[in-house]
Amino acid sequence: MKTIIVPTDFSETAYNAARYAIGLAGQTGATRVILYHAYELIVPIPDLPTAVPMVNMEDLRDSSLEGLRRMQTELAPIVPGGIRLDVRADNHLLAANIDQVCREELADIIVMGITGGSQLEEILVGSNTVDVVKTSAYPVIVVPTRASFRPIRKIVFACDLRKVAKTTRKEPLFRILDEFKPELHVVNIQKEGKEHIHPEENQELDNMLHNYNPQYHFIDRPNIADAITGFAEEQYADLLLIIPKKHGLFDSIFKRGHTSRIAFQTNVPLLSIHE
Repeated sequence: MKTIIVPTDFSETAYNAARYAIGLAGQTGATRVILYHAYELIVPIPDLPTAVPMVNMEDLRDSSLEGLRRMQTELAPIVPGGIRLDVRADNHLLAANIDQVCREELADIIVMGITGGSQLEEILVGSNTVDVVKTSAYPVIVVPTRASFRPIRKIVFACDLRKVAKTTRKEPLFRILDEFKPELHVVNIQKEGKEHIHPEENQELDNMLHNYNPQYHFIDRPNIADAITGFAEEQYADLLLIIPKKHGLFDSIFKRGHTSRIAFQTNVPLLSIHE
């Protein structure tokens, strides 16, 4: 791992994610952390009231760079030697263009906080963080508001055992596991009274992960999101890994309510590797 991208909106949540990324860089030997701000020019629409302010492109860019440089300066004291803290600003929609930025910067992973809200307020729908998690082909670490960096030594991998070995993008998963060499716990949450274990798929998953000596756990709980976060905290996990699917058990995790519960009610950062 060499380069980490940290999208920022200059909130305290974004600062917290940046501090996490700097700690992550120290553990992995990454040499660059890039603070990235995507700003969007508001195009005036005819017939709207004249009170709507006109926005100048140069003013937007200057303001963005000023915020980035201030953030860079404030974080500089905690950046270890050998790590460069860079900045970048673009007139882009974040979720639509973050993968292009990652390709141009040769980034390995995205680290984001949770935009907006306070304490347990569930207003994540439509936020940049959730949009990036749902669309980016790059691994994304979502840093909860109350989380601080600690070395990643234990990972809980939550999966539904439904074609997980066939749909998982193995290269980024193996790269993460090879990087951290964690104690790996695989947890399958079943709704009470429903059988979800399929021996052949469980065997395929075990074959895929055999180099990492996984431990398996099967839990019956009525609420999937609460069960996942509860198990991760009980295990004192350093990272919770989820592979969101377009359809399936964990599709609902990234809809209203479920995502915000995971994001706000746990101190465990969430790693998403999209299928």
